[in-house]
Amino acid sequence: MNIKDASARAGLPAKTIRYYEEVGLIRPLRDANGYRAFRESDVHKLGFLGRARALGFTIEDCRVLLSLYEDQSRASADVKEIAQKHLAQISDKIAALQAMQATLSHLVACCHGDDRPDCPILADLAPPG
Repeated sequence: MNIKDASARAGLPAKTIRYYEEVGLIRPLRDANGYRAFRESDVHKLGFLGRARALGFTIEDCRVLLSLYEDQSRASADVKEIAQKHLAQISDKIAALQAMQATLSHLVACCHGDDRPDCPILADLAPPG
């Protein structure tokens, strides 16, 4: 099947599929005219990659997860280690976002939002000194 069909079946833009090929995550066959010829296995891999990327895994994580997926002798502990590392990174990002939210909420609450020029939000953003 061509890239348009693979794109529709995998639910990914053609541009993303071309990128995945460029970085070596997939390797579709080529017809005599040079056009990509996707197999069912390629569409399956694209779906796998789309789901992994939607969960925030990096391209390198996806590369490792895909190789583990294709390795029938894999240890699930290897997969779990990658997922746990990613989960810890997500938790760290959530904590950082919650701290940003708390700070900004406090600054917004302290600002009178009136016609006066003094503003605690701008005062906090300004460098000390």
